[in-house]
Amino acid sequence: MSSRRQVKIAEEMAHLAANFFARESNAQSLITVTRADVASNLKSVMILFTVLPEKFEESALTFAKRNRTDFREYLKSHSSFQRIPTVDFEIDHGEKNRQRIDDLTRK
Repeated sequence: MSSRRQVKIAEEMAHLAANFFARESNAQSLITVTRADVASNLKSVMILFTVLPEKFEESALTFAKRNRTDFREYLKSHSSFQRIPTVDFEIDHGEKNRQRIDDLTRK
C-alpha cells in the first residue's frame, strides 16, 4: 500500500515529467505521462508514458532515457524535493491495453 507521501511525490513527478517533455521533445510525436511509480524507499521512480502516433514509441523512449540526467537537473530546479530519486522511463503498456479494450467494447 502506498503512503500518502509516495502518492504526493508520484503526482508531482508525473506533473514535472509532463512539463519537461512538453518543453524538450520535438513536435513529431505527442508524449503523454500517464503515471509515476515511486519505490517504497523513495529512492527511485519509474515514469510511464504513452506516445502518439505509436510508430514513434521507440524514438520517444530513447529520447527519454537519453535525457534522464537533464530531467534530474530539471527536477532540482523546479521541485522542492530534498533528495532527487533515480529516474527511469518506460512505455505504459497497461494504458495501451486499456485503450484497446475500450475500442473493442465500442464495436
